[in-house]
Amino acid sequence: MAGSDADHGVGKGDLGAHVTDYGRMIAMLKWGAVAVAVIVACVIWLIA
Repeated sequence: MAGSDADHGVGKGDLGAHVTDYGRMIAMLKWGAVAVAVIVACVIWLIA
């Protein structure tokens, strides 16, 4: 019943490209969290 990897669209692919994309995504999430923290701090400062 189980097919080969090719049947499911899973292949060896370009692992280096995936690792690079993952690193960029993690960096974007980190900087996004910093940006949100700065915006929240500004809003709290404006309200206070």
